[in-house]
Amino acid sequence: MPSVHPLRPPRAAAIPAWPTFSGTASLVGTSSSGVTVYVDQALGPEALQNAQDLLAAADKVVAQNNAIFAITGGPVDVIVYAIGGATDGTGGADHGGCDFTTGNAIEVDASFGSPNRVIGLFEAELSECAMNGNLCGHSTGEALSRWCAAVVSSNALTDYATAPRWAQSGMPNWVDQTEHTDQDALSIGCGMAFISWLLSQGHRLSQIAQAMVGLGDSGTLAALYAELTGQAAGNAWSNFQSAVAALPGGVTTDDPFNGFSRS
Repeated sequence: MPSVHPLRPPRAAAIPAWPTFSGTASLVGTSSSGVTVYVDQALGPEALQNAQDLLAAADKVVAQNNAIFAITGGPVDVIVYAIGGATDGTGGADHGGCDFTTGNAIEVDASFGSPNRVIGLFEAELSECAMNGNLCGHSTGEALSRWCAAVVSSNALTDYATAPRWAQSGMPNWVDQTEHTDQDALSIGCGMAFISWLLSQGHRLSQIAQAMVGLGDSGTLAALYAELTGQAAGNAWSNFQSAVAALPGGVTTDDPFNGFSRS
């Protein structure tokens, strides 16, 4: 006689442990590369369109991120919602830890009508997972993640620029030291301009990213310069200062050396 199995409803999928979102998340779908996209169901059709656009782009974003860091990433969950009440992308993005295990629940701000901004915010957090516990939470890692977001999103987050603030504040030296926070605009701005300079010298973003991860939390931009160029780390700040001083228009964007076109 065949065994009898009780009739039970299918088990619901586990709800991701979102860092801050506490509403009702609606599943939009899962990409072939393992990105599962949700949306705050209270936000309506424009947020749903953001989520659908993110899902459609997810495999390409993952492929670009994997290539930048020379990794095979893991599955992640991402929700589109109004972070801080914003629906224009200015609410930013966040996640928990800095790897694909502890940081794989990602939150990104909705940006109604601007899918590339959502894509950029997603890549900013995905790139930090790819750092595998290094750099994330430091000024160097924040600058790198913002550069990854710029490249992957076709530079859709220019309003997040910090390099002009660094320049206007007297250009403090965050090349020879690293700020151990990702919330300081001046140290992040120095990093953005410095990476722009390295890109303009022919160093690819993938080379920069992999070298930075290898240097780890204690690495400086000066050490990065030495690794990429073979020159002394002690020359990095003075050479960078000279390059900034030679800019015809000064530092007005996060990419004052037009490195984006060479990334």
